[in-house]
Amino acid sequence: MLAGLLAWLSLDAVSVAPNRIVAGAPHRAYEVMGGWPMLLVTLPMLGVMALAWRPDSRRLRLAVALVVALLAALPLWLAAAVWALVDPSLPQARLGIGASVWLLLFLWLLVLLELRTRLGLARWQGWALLLPVLAAWWLALAHWLEPLALNREYQGRSDQFVAAIGYHLALVGAAVGASLLLGVALALAMRRHAGLQRAGFAVLNFLQTIPSLALFGLLLAPLAWLSARVEWLSALGVSGIGWAPAWLALVAYSLLPMVRNTFVALEGVDAGVLESARGMGMSRQQVFWQVRLPLALPVILEGVRITTVQAIGLTAVAALIGAGGLGTFIFQGLGQAAMDLVLLGALPIIALALLADALFGALADGLRHGGAR
Repeated sequence: MLAGLLAWLSLDAVSVAPNRIVAGAPHRAYEVMGGWPMLLVTLPMLGVMALAWRPDSRRLRLAVALVVALLAALPLWLAAAVWALVDPSLPQARLGIGASVWLLLFLWLLVLLELRTRLGLARWQGWALLLPVLAAWWLALAHWLEPLALNREYQGRSDQFVAAIGYHLALVGAAVGASLLLGVALALAMRRHAGLQRAGFAVLNFLQTIPSLALFGLLLAPLAWLSARVEWLSALGVSGIGWAPAWLALVAYSLLPMVRNTFVALEGVDAGVLESARGMGMSRQQVFWQVRLPLALPVILEGVRITTVQAIGLTAVAALIGAGGLGTFIFQGLGQAAMDLVLLGALPIIALALLADALFGALADGLRHGGAR
């Protein structure tokens, strides 16, 4: 909170530009509407710092309420900045979000996560705390933040944006699904053959050391050669660029965490539990499907979680070889020096990664606690 307060008082909060081409003029928080609106953000931060001095459950709950109120008030403050700084006679004028506001968002979310952990709140309770925040942002974007630069970039590319999210998720899902099938098969084979275990992990570790762009480049020539000589591959759209090298690279990078977690999970089941199952007359297949696999499933899901989060990020890089997805906006924005366009691609990727991490983490915790009962 102290770092957030320093950023709020010293860094630029917003910038205003007459159009997309001209660089925006920066404004600090006290320059937007004077001191009083700035105090509406400053005083709650001081309150959270005071409550953290000698924390107990009551003070921590009050701190949670203040942080949620701050997160919900931020879009309303941006709406006030639009009213104060953006000239309504300039239809292309836009308001950019400055460094201090981004830092506040990041730091306040970290504080909220820490408070949720200290209070021992469940995952769903932590997500429920964000509902009023999301409602405030939706209300502000729908009614008052039309000149926001990020919103203008979205409005100009709304159809492309929806299609990019769908394509991004499809590529991630196809890569994670294939790596799950291959990873489980390889882990089962490694459990039977020690030589395959050493060689398999050596190859998978080697694949992890290859930079993503280098792997895309290595796949370009052989896939182009196959596409030119195999008609059915060409009919599927396989070529040196596009979805095929991106999918193969994602599968290659996803195999190590998937295989390692599956192998460790299956090997880590208590031998006494397995012996008890065999003593009850279970066959080998029954022991695997009814005892070993259910007990190993939470750890396997951790591998799926790691793989999914990793694939969501790597798919953005695949846009460089024409694979599409949200990375397209990132590299278009970098080429045009348009940071709001970069954010239009980067922010959904961050949100998707956090959502995937939370969902698979909650599922693994639920299975683990269910098994404990």
